[in-house]
Amino acid sequence: MTVIEIIGAAVALLYLRLEYRASILMWPAGVLMTLFYIYIFYAGKFYAEMSIHIYYMFASIYGWVRWRNDRAATGRVQIASLPRRRWWLLSAVAAGLFGMIAATLCACTDSPAPFGDAFTTALSIVAMWLLAHRFMEQWLLWVAVNAVSTALYFSRGLYPTAVLFAIYTAVSMLGYLKWRKMRKEEQSFVE
Repeated sequence: MTVIEIIGAAVALLYLRLEYRASILMWPAGVLMTLFYIYIFYAGKFYAEMSIHIYYMFASIYGWVRWRNDRAATGRVQIASLPRRRWWLLSAVAAGLFGMIAATLCACTDSPAPFGDAFTTALSIVAMWLLAHRFMEQWLLWVAVNAVSTALYFSRGLYPTAVLFAIYTAVSMLGYLKWRKMRKEEQSFVE
C-alpha cells in the first residue's frame, strides 16, 4: 500500500501544481490520480472518499472538455468569481449531500469516521463543480476539505496521504490568492 500511496501522492502533487497554475493539463493528471486513490481509499475503508474519486474521474473529464472548449472559443481560460446568490444554493446542496452521505455511511458501512468522511466528500463534490467552472472560491472549500482530510488520514495510518493533504491545505490557501490575482489581471466577471 505504501508504494501505491507514494506514487499516487506524486501524481497528486503534479495535479496540484497544474491546478495552481490553472493549466488545462491538470485534468488528465486528475484522471490518473483518481485511479490510484480509488484503490487507496477502498483499502483504507474510506468508502465515501473512494466514491468521490469515481466522481472526480468523471468530473475531470467534464472539466477537461469544458476548459478545452472555453479556451478554443476565447483563446484562454478565464478565472471567475462565484456570484453571492449561488453561495446559498451551493451551501444547501453541500448540507443535503452531507446528510445523505453520513446516513448512508452510518447505516451501510464500517467506516471509522462517517461524519468526517461525509463532510469532506460533500464539500469536495461542490468544490470540484466550482473548479470545472473556474470559480476561484473553489480553493476556499479545498482548504476546509484538505485540513479535515489530513486529520482523518493521519488517524487511519495513511501517513503519505496525510502528508499530501497537509501540503494540499497550504497550497489551497496559496492557490486562492494566485487565482484571485489572475482574475483581477484578467478583469473577467461572471454575472
